[in-house]
Amino acid sequence: MKTNLLVISMMLVLGTTLTGCATSGDMEKMQAQQKLIDAKADQAVQDAQAAKATADAAKLKSDETSARAENAIKVAEEREKIADEKAKKADAAFQKSMKK
Repeated sequence: MKTNLLVISMMLVLGTTLTGCATSGDMEKMQAQQKLIDAKADQAVQDAQAAKATADAAKLKSDETSARAENAIKVAEEREKIADEKAKKADAAFQKSMKK
């Protein structure tokens, strides 16, 4: 009786031990999944780098455009001052000619 009980318990322990271990097929599946995850992560990194490069180029272009716009505003203001001065001189000359 004791030997039968010992044999049955050994069979149960052996059965549970073997079912808990991963098979080579399971290991291959896990490795394939890991490779797929690594490939997706690498692609995500590449996409992020490309997006950053595009954003940096857009910011640089925006900064250049802002600098040109500021320069154009300065030039326009200078021309406006010159035009006002010329208008004042012309008005003064007209007023002077009207007095004569």
